[in-house]
Amino acid sequence: MTSARPSIRVLLADDHTLVRRGVRLILDSEPDLTVVAEAGDGAEAVAAARTTEADLAVLDVAMPRMTGLQAARELSRRLPELRILILTMYDNEQYFFEALKAGACGYVLKSVADRDLVEACRAAVRDEPFIYPGAERALVRSYLDRLHGGGGLPDRPITEREEEILKLVAEGHTSKEIGELLFISAKTVERHRANLLQKLGVRDRLELTRYAIRAGLIEP
Repeated sequence: MTSARPSIRVLLADDHTLVRRGVRLILDSEPDLTVVAEAGDGAEAVAAARTTEADLAVLDVAMPRMTGLQAARELSRRLPELRILILTMYDNEQYFFEALKAGACGYVLKSVADRDLVEACRAAVRDEPFIYPGAERALVRSYLDRLHGGGGLPDRPITEREEEILKLVAEGHTSKEIGELLFISAKTVERHRANLLQKLGVRDRLELTRYAIRAGLIEP
């Protein structure tokens, strides 16, 4: 008699309660998948991962305070054994490459989560990459076109710290609040903010917010 397969313990992070509930139903209906913790944003996900023995984190891209990509970077640094999947509504090549750079091993579209998410979870725990069906050819073709044209992957226009501050500024946090969240001084926040305005060629918080929306850091 064979022993039962050990359950894969999942940490699920999405700021929409209904989406979280639906994804949890998909995962918990499988005998080898169990959601052991939920989080409403990336910062909560990082905190929960430190106190929960999860094997896998499933992270939405666009969340308050800390995006799924930002959380993935932090979790990859702190908990290298934790496997990470990005769950997103964005069929976007740049997000896919950023997800891989952040330490994720898979990228699943919400629109087909009922079809792909379970297999993506199992692949992640086997340490195998998962790309949603139909994306492989487009990604490889686009990458080869850039290489043949003498280019590589697009450079990040801003640093990871500047991205964190940009997101929080766009969400309406003050410099003092941002400093407290990131454990830096308000003066340091102001310096980063000035650098952002200069780098991105924008004039004020409204234009920073528009950029953050286009970059997928916050939802419109």
